[in-house]
Amino acid sequence: MKAVVFLGVGDIRLEYVPEPKIERPTDALVRLTASAICGTDLHMIRGTLPGMEAGTILGHEGVGVIEEAGASVRDFKVGDRVVVPSTICCGKCSYCTSGYQSQCDEANPNGKQAGTAFFGGPKTTGPIHGLQAEYARVPLADPSLVKLPPEVADDRAILLSDIFPTGYFGADLAEIKPGDAVCVFGCGPVGLFTIVSARLMGAGRVFAVDALPDRLEKARESGAETIDFNAEHPVKKLKDATDGVGVLRAIDAVGVDAYRPETGPAYAGSRAMKSQFKEEQKEIQSDGSGATWGGQWVPGDSPSQVLQWAVEVLAKAGTLSIIGVYPETMTRFPIGMAMNKNLTLQMGNCPHRKYVPRLIDAVAAGKVDPLKVLSQVEPMTDVIAAYKAFDDRRPGWIKVELMPSA
Repeated sequence: MKAVVFLGVGDIRLEYVPEPKIERPTDALVRLTASAICGTDLHMIRGTLPGMEAGTILGHEGVGVIEEAGASVRDFKVGDRVVVPSTICCGKCSYCTSGYQSQCDEANPNGKQAGTAFFGGPKTTGPIHGLQAEYARVPLADPSLVKLPPEVADDRAILLSDIFPTGYFGADLAEIKPGDAVCVFGCGPVGLFTIVSARLMGAGRVFAVDALPDRLEKARESGAETIDFNAEHPVKKLKDATDGVGVLRAIDAVGVDAYRPETGPAYAGSRAMKSQFKEEQKEIQSDGSGATWGGQWVPGDSPSQVLQWAVEVLAKAGTLSIIGVYPETMTRFPIGMAMNKNLTLQMGNCPHRKYVPRLIDAVAAGKVDPLKVLSQVEPMTDVIAAYKAFDDRRPGWIKVELMPSA
């Protein structure tokens, strides 16, 4: 079958690999009808999410049809159409039953307390082959998979596999209540769904910070007041907009590959932190990362920039939600400022299985249309070119759906 394979930092290829097989009675084989490219995939290719094993199939977003079910699978049958949540869970351990399915004690092959198991990730997450392929083996199929109603088509369903649930999770962690002032840092696909989710939860004003015109335009279409950090200082702008108080809720939807301002009033302060940012880059980058690869796969130059801004802009007793991806080697955080402002910090990997069913219902009922975030649908044969365009953040390349059979 065709699959996108990670071979090393800066090196991914579309290759023919053996089709997966049932390995355990709780497995299901899924013929994928839709997949997608995610910013987390870029972290791994850039080397800022280390520990990838050569030969791992990438991708953690999938929609498909069950082709084969293991002997112990009871809730699904051949022919069922499903969404594959990015993270895998057993459904019965103490973490799963308390709503932290992404910290399942049984799903990760590395053993109990090993942390999140997800498709197409580093060795610490399994590794479990990913979903940018024609077929995939889904471990623990009964508790992990979610059936799709016929009225939710693939192009909407693929956005329910990871980025919509993650955005909703970010808004949920932020403890948004009706009327709250909220700031979302990052207007990539997850950030856009965080804006949508904040509006669904009744936020009064939603601000969005980014520097790319097309992403800022998408944020405005979703109901946010936008701030271009190359034109305005986000902290000053947000303080001015809230009479000096700051926002009550902030969400970091950027993570380790943040970029610092290139111009404008925020440039000087960010430049003063350049040496710290370089130290952070050395801490987090794996062998081979930081290379230009012909101008491709270049890591962000300011890993903790968003964390700094978010803590500065929060009102006293506010809440910071972190859903942007950071590796375990990332150690920098403005803890003193956060502590002295009585901030609440909540963060983590999204427990997708907790949120996917309710978001399917919302989409089926017409309460929200995730399709507004999707910008490209590309055949698998063009996947490397699509990856490069997404990595370059070319205008209009917001979220890319892949067609595995094309």
